[in-house]
Formats: sequence, C-alpha cells, structure tokens
Amino acid sequence: MRAPSGYLLAARYRLAEPVGRGGMGTVWRAHDELLGREVAVKEVRLPLVLDEELRAELCARTEREGRATAMVAHPSVITVFDVVTEDERPWIVMELLRARSLEQLVQQEGPLPPRQAAEIGRQVLGALRAVHAKGILHRDVKPSNVLVTGERAVLTDFGLAALEGEVSITQAGIVLGSAGYIAPERVLGSKASPAADLWSLGATLYTAVEGRGLHGRRTAAAALAALTSGEPIPMEKAGPLAPVLRGLLTIDPATRLDPVRASLMLARVAAGGIAEEPLSRPAGKPARPAPAIAVPSFNRRPQHRGLHRAGAVPIPPPPPVATPVPPPRGHRRPAEGNHRKPPLAPRPAPRPLVRLMSPVIRLMLPRSLWPKELRKRG
Repeated sequence: MRAPSGYLLAARYRLAEPVGRGGMGTVWRAHDELLGREVAVKEVRLPLVLDEELRAELCARTEREGRATAMVAHPSVITVFDVVTEDERPWIVMELLRARSLEQLVQQEGPLPPRQAAEIGRQVLGALRAVHAKGILHRDVKPSNVLVTGERAVLTDFGLAALEGEVSITQAGIVLGSAGYIAPERVLGSKASPAADLWSLGATLYTAVEGRGLHGRRTAAAALAALTSGEPIPMEKAGPLAPVLRGLLTIDPATRLDPVRASLMLARVAAGGIAEEPLSRPAGKPARPAPAIAVPSFNRRPQHRGLHRAGAVPIPPPPPVATPVPPPRGHRRPAEGNHRKPPLAPRPAPRPLVRLMSPVIRLMLPRSLWPKELRKRG
C-alpha cells in the first residue's frame, strides 16, 4: 500500500509529491521539518509473495545497508541521511537531486554518444568500486537508478543492497532486481557478487548508447536464453565503447572485465580515444624513424653563441681529425717494449788452454778453484 501525499514519516519528514516510481517503491519529494530542508524519501514496497520471516529479513537488511551506504563518501554515490522503519517496512531518506534519470535522458534525447555514455559509466563504476570496498553490493544497477545532472552522474536506490557473503533471498526462489539488468549468474540462483554489479553496469551502458535494452527481452529468463545461445551481442552505435560492453557482458563472471581495467577503458573513451591501446602497428605501415638526439659538447663553446651580436662572424668548424690507422698485426712500434729489462751480454769464450784442460780441471780440482770462465759456464 502506497503512502498518501502529506503523510508525515517518523514525525519529521512530510511527503509532498512522487518524483519517481520503480518496481520496488516510490521516491517522494519531502520536507524535513526538523532541519528545514528538502529531501528525497524512498518508500520501499515489499513483494506480496514474501512471508513474514522474509519480510522481516529484508526490512532489517535494508535498514542496515542504508546506514552502511551513508558511510560511503563518493561524489557519485547518493548521500543517505536516514533509514526509518515504519508501517513494517523500511523508508530511506536521502539527498534530493534536481536531475533526470539515465532512462529519462535516453527516452527524451535518444541514444547517447559513446563518449558521453563512457563518462557516465566511468563515474558510476567509481561509485560501485567505493561501495564494494565497504563490502556492499548494489544488486539493482539500471538506467532508472542513475541520475544525471550537468557533468555529474549519481548512483541511487540502495534499497536492495546486500552485504557480500550474506545469505541471499534468491535461495528462496526470488530474484530481486529488474529483469533486463540482472546478471546471468543471479538468474541461475548464484549469490550476488561485485561482478554481478559490473554486468548490470554493462547492460545499463548498452541501453544508454544503443537506445534499447539488451536483446530487447522483457524477462530475465528470455534475456539469459538469448545470451547463452552463442549469438554475438548486436551493437550498432556503440563505436569505441563496444570492447568495454563486450568485456562487462561476459557470461562467465570469472572472465568478466575487472573494475580497474574497465575504469581505464571507460576513461580512454570518455577522453575521445579508443578503449584498447594498439599493441602493434598495422601491417604494411612503415615505422616512424626515431628523432636523432644531439649530444652536447662540454669541452668548447657552442658555435651559435654570440651570433646575435652585431657584426659577429661565425667561427668556422674545426678541420676533421684523421682517424689513425692501426698498424698491421705483428708489427712492433718503435717505443714498444722499452720498459723491459735489457738482454744479457753474451758470455766470453774460455781461453784455449782452459778449454783444453777443462776435463782435468773439473775432475781434479774443487769448483771454488776452477777458472772464472768455467764457473760461469757451469
């Protein structure tokens, strides 16, 4: 049951008029009578198929996660002021933005240029990374939950946020979120993960740049069947944004584009470039020669110094210095080897008598009495 206009929530927030509606609730423009300011109040409507236990669990989780979101300081994350539980359901009080949703922007102006869509995606991805760092999963990223005002894109509606690692309501057979933007693994019953939010971001950017929902399917099961059929995702207007969309819309979450790489690719497209830097030049295109680098000389003045003066005469360059030719191998230069010791003088030849008597002298006399000539000869 929807609250009427003029309803006073928590004896503080006076509901004025609806400014947006979704599958899980209504966003009201309200007045904070305590602080005297305008705020936005999200009225969460719980599915009727939930039993009392699941309703209580969802209310407690929404209240806890709304307060956790309030601790995330990021320009692309909606500022949450308060979370109130009244009438057995949660109400989320947040900042009021004078902006259009991405869904309204596409409906009124048509598909966005890839560069503009990439900039919106870059900011929303920054919001998701800040939220994921706190262990919070959004679980409902879609064009109607992205507000665009001027150069700012803001991710809103954290009413379905969940703590990473908690038991998911999908285990009870219920998948919360919008059919065209739910990740395939969540449709198959797996728990939510940061990769699932990235898939939803890819589907959101696909709608922004192509002007239509992914595969044009109205149900999550039909979209999943189209994705798993093996047919390529049709892209007619994505242009340089196509590699990012293909990376985010990968079926297997393990091979899905990671947030760091996705942020870099989106920033390149938003700056007017391409998502992927070329790894090599195209075949047949000659390589551009590298410019020569002049090495300065430190042993004389540059030739251009002083040429600005009147009557200055340029200094002619010095004559080229002949390169010395090395001598042939085996040739000894004149001064080479002068540091070595001089060769020994030849020993004098013994006298004829000493030479004749040397056998007798060697045999009969001790060495100390031998003639000098024989002692030197050994």
